[in-house]
Amino acid sequence: MRGVTTGSGSALRVAVLLEQCLAPVPGGTGRYAAEVARALVQEAPPTGEVGTWSAWHADVSAAALRGVPGPRRLPLPRRPMVAAWERGVGPAPRRADVVHAPTPLFPPRRGRPLVVTVHDAVPWTHPETLTPRGVRWHRAMIERAARTADAVVVPTRTVAGELARYVPLRRPPVVVGEGVSAGLVPPADAERRAAALGLPDGDYVVTLATVEPRKGLDVLLQALAAESAPDVPLLVVGQAGWGSVDVGAVAEELGIASRVRLLGRLPDEDLAVVLGRAAVLAAPSRAEGFGLPVLEAMAAGVPVVSSDAPALVEVGGGATVTVPVGDSAALADALSEVLGSPTLRAEASAAGRRRAADFSWADTARRLWELYSSLR
Repeated sequence: MRGVTTGSGSALRVAVLLEQCLAPVPGGTGRYAAEVARALVQEAPPTGEVGTWSAWHADVSAAALRGVPGPRRLPLPRRPMVAAWERGVGPAPRRADVVHAPTPLFPPRRGRPLVVTVHDAVPWTHPETLTPRGVRWHRAMIERAARTADAVVVPTRTVAGELARYVPLRRPPVVVGEGVSAGLVPPADAERRAAALGLPDGDYVVTLATVEPRKGLDVLLQALAAESAPDVPLLVVGQAGWGSVDVGAVAEELGIASRVRLLGRLPDEDLAVVLGRAAVLAAPSRAEGFGLPVLEAMAAGVPVVSSDAPALVEVGGGATVTVPVGDSAALADALSEVLGSPTLRAEASAAGRRRAADFSWADTARRLWELYSSLR
C-alpha cells in the first residue's frame, strides 16, 4: 500500500468502493471508480493506505486493479447490500479513516468522514431519460448523501449549480474534474487491431456511449440520414443500457443500416485504436454531468461535435463544435462542416489537445487527497 501524510503526520486510511466496476453495465461511473482508485495509489504522499471494497461476489476480477489493494468483500451480496444501504444500514469498510463512494451507492457513515461523488443532476433535470425507479432511487440516495456525507464531490461547475437548485446541501459541492486513462494510448499492434476490428479505411464518425435514451443516439442517426450529412460510416462503441434504443432497427428504418456498426464495449487498447483513427467524435447527449468521451477524444486529437448540454460545453472549453440538444439537422450540418474542411479539422484537433491538457487523473487524485486530509 502507498501512504499519505496528514498534517499531524498520522496515517490516513482511505477506502474506495469499487462496486460499480462489477455492475452489469459499469459505464462511465465504473471507469471513474477504477481510475480514481488507481490514481489515488499513484499520487498518495508518503504514509497512509488505500484499500478498495465491494459487495460479496464470487468473482471480483473486474474490480481487481493492478497495483491497487483489494477489493476486499463485504459480507453481503450486491442485492441485499444495496437494499441495506438504501435504508442507511448494513456493512461498511473496516479499518478506514475516510470512505469514498464514487457513486451515490454508499454505506453507513459509522462516525468516519464519508465522501460521495454525484456525477449529474439528471434525475431532476431530465427525469424522462431514466426509468421511474432510477429517478426515485437516485433522488433518494443523492438527497441522503447531501444530509449525511461530509463532502459531495461533483465533476463540473454545471453539476454543482444544478444540484444546488434541487437538493438542500449542507455545504457546497466540491468540484473535482476527471482525466484520460493511461490505457488510451495507441498500442504497438494498432494495425493488427484495426484489421481485426474491420475499421474503415477512410473517414468515419465514432460515438462512445452506453446505448440508452439520454445519450441522443436517435438524434445522431437522424442526422446521418439527412441529405446534408456526410456519407461516412458511424461506429457505436458502448454497451446496451436500459430503454428501447435499438440502434440497428432505427438505422434500418432510416436507410443507413449499411453505414452503422455496433462495436459494443471494447478494451482500452482497441478503444484507443478506434478513437485515434476517427475523423470526428459525435456526442449528442441530452444531458451529461461531465462527458468523459469528449475529453478522451480531445486528448487523442479527434475533433468533437457535441450537443450544447451545459456540462459538455464546460468540458469542451471552446475547443469543440456544439449544436442545440436534439437538433439533428444542425448536427448533420456540423459534421459535414468539420469533415469537409481540413483546416477546421486541424484547428479543432489542436484546440482539443490543448484543452485536454487541463485535465488528468493525477490532478483528480491530488485534489481528493487534499479533501480527505481536510476532513480529518
